[in-house]
Amino acid sequence: MMSNSIWLAIGLVLIVEGLGPLVAPNGWRKMVSELSQQPDAQLRRIGGCLVVAGAVIAYCFA
Repeated sequence: MMSNSIWLAIGLVLIVEGLGPLVAPNGWRKMVSELSQQPDAQLRRIGGCLVVAGAVIAYCFA
């Protein structure tokens, strides 16, 4: 069974991910369209940076 902290983290991720399409659907759609045209290496670099940033934030607040 997952702890309450994991469920809280998942809930917060869903809130943050949902803000883009909720607040600015056209801008969000344009951003997703532009991201889909990036080469795989660029997407991996972006994903890696996001993972590292998330790990640093989690470490700082845990």
